[in-house]
Amino acid sequence: MMDERQEMLEVFNRHNQLIGQAKRGTIHQLGLRHRVVHIFVINNEEKLYMQLRRDHKDQYPRHWDTSAAGHVSPGESYAAAAARELAEELRLQEKLTWLTHVNACRETGWEHVGLFQCQTGSEPAPKPEEIAEGAFFTLAEIDHMLVDISILVTPAFRLLYGLWKNFL
Repeated sequence: MMDERQEMLEVFNRHNQLIGQAKRGTIHQLGLRHRVVHIFVINNEEKLYMQLRRDHKDQYPRHWDTSAAGHVSPGESYAAAAARELAEELRLQEKLTWLTHVNACRETGWEHVGLFQCQTGSEPAPKPEEIAEGAFFTLAEIDHMLVDISILVTPAFRLLYGLWKNFL
């Protein structure tokens, strides 16, 4: 398996305009702007699925995060990346709804984010190489997680969750 730090990704300026390519490890090390997708998966009980990132992740290991997320590959659209990540990480194929774009900032790890959501009646089947565990939570449970300093949550999730709640 290829070292994911060697994966080539596109680099963008602050206006989300393509300016080049670099290796993933270099992008993260230098804080270069690049594109990712985040997907919020909601079940029929209106609970939100969250994933616990694996120990080996180069950023925020063992932190709770959005349902599914991942880098946009060179030449790939946000929508195609979201469908791919949802299938790869949770083995779900659901209709995705585009919510918004979030400009790269410190909280997102200098990633331009395409934010999506989907509704599912299926139980996600997390990819064990990517996700330590996952579960559906009520919004009240998530609100509690965000104020409990003993629970690690990614900065991107904190930002995106606040934005996502505006779409409810």
